[in-house]
Amino acid sequence: MKTDKITELFKQELKVINMGLETFADNLAELGVQTQQVDWKPPAGGDAGLLELFDRLEANTELDIDAANAEAVSRIMQAKPTLVDIGIAADVVPGMHKKLILHAGPPVAWKNMAGPLRGAVIGGLIYEGLAGDAGEAEELAASGEITFDPCHHHDAVGPMAGVVTASMPVWVVENTTFGNKAYCTLNEGLGKVLRYGAYSEEVINRLNWMAEDLAPTLRKALHLRGPVDIKNIVAQMLQMGDEGHNRLRAGTSLMIRELAPYLVMLDEPKEKLSRILAFMHENDHFTLNITMPASKSSVDPARDIDGSSLIVAMARNGTEFGIRVSGLGDRWFTGPASVVDGLYLPGFSAADAARDIGDSVITETTGIGGFAMAAAPAIVKFVGGTPQDAITFTRRMYDITVAENDTYQIPAMDFRGTPTGIDLRKVVETGTLPAINTGIAHKDPGVGMVGAGLVRPPENCFREAFEAFVERYGA
Repeated sequence: MKTDKITELFKQELKVINMGLETFADNLAELGVQTQQVDWKPPAGGDAGLLELFDRLEANTELDIDAANAEAVSRIMQAKPTLVDIGIAADVVPGMHKKLILHAGPPVAWKNMAGPLRGAVIGGLIYEGLAGDAGEAEELAASGEITFDPCHHHDAVGPMAGVVTASMPVWVVENTTFGNKAYCTLNEGLGKVLRYGAYSEEVINRLNWMAEDLAPTLRKALHLRGPVDIKNIVAQMLQMGDEGHNRLRAGTSLMIRELAPYLVMLDEPKEKLSRILAFMHENDHFTLNITMPASKSSVDPARDIDGSSLIVAMARNGTEFGIRVSGLGDRWFTGPASVVDGLYLPGFSAADAARDIGDSVITETTGIGGFAMAAAPAIVKFVGGTPQDAITFTRRMYDITVAENDTYQIPAMDFRGTPTGIDLRKVVETGTLPAINTGIAHKDPGVGMVGAGLVRPPENCFREAFEAFVERYGA
């Protein structure tokens, strides 16, 4: 009887659901069999140690991680980042003083700094008048007289090397929903600039012009205009082909539209205003230094929520990549900074590249940047890959996030909200790492930008953070 049933089964049309190796499905498809491939793998890659940690979390019946994460991501969604001012770092950034240099990423000592960060520190010391040349700057940096601290420890963020010194002008972005503020320097442009580790005379001259002419003039125009709703700007950017991190052409155009009518009303020489407008027009990344503090101010209210596994900061200093988790306070979990897979400017190659660096990954932490690449298929011309890759990156990020953004939407995905709120548990369970696009600095101090690309963060920092989370909250 059993043999007859098996025989009858094989007489029917075969339809196969295949889990695991795709080659099985491919072979059946070649034979004309209707086949559905299921992308499945065991939780946490089948790692017994990690599965035991998940069991410990589930065993704590008094813990409601989902509720804590819902509260955290709700705060991100409620945020209203608003550009309110331009100030001098020493006057507005908490704790800033003449011999403090802020940098991107988790904490790092001078002796362990990567080339582009060392170059930016050298340039910052020269800019502040604390050193006359590179040699004096290096000696001062190594002397112990200078304090180095992450931007994130002072409510700030910085692209690439992220160096902020006391005299630098900074954007002031306020999250008007919760009243917290975030700060970032003004963007210098691409190429040979301080944030990529360059410190030549032209770099210092540009920084001086930005402090003496650009920032004060923009501040006057901003005060005439009044506060600018950056959340609305970012939402429009995504509708216009930007993703908010490495493609900002639309966003910069929108900011020019916001400020230009008020710039021309100022009692300033036409030549000065013309140079400012031209500088903004020629610098597509001008708005990056606004979307970054907008993202920082949006995610900071989600910090320190008991029981939340939401990742509230990701940052790199060129030596290490670090993350912070809402329910684990200010602790950094770090791993080696990764090599960027990218496209290079003429005359440069992977052999010239520094490792991953910058605070700009705060954009991904809040659901834009690499998480919104499907909104910006043209970005692949800058960072590499294909338009389909951009869509694939975004689709994968839904697997590791808590929610779909109610404001930031992607036209190419039927206006689906961007994946928002990275859940540490989901990263570890799926093995899917956050998608990040980034610039590439030269490995040596003083050179500058050499390319841009895509990067995978180190897995160990997520695993170590998860272990610490279970140690704190598991049964």
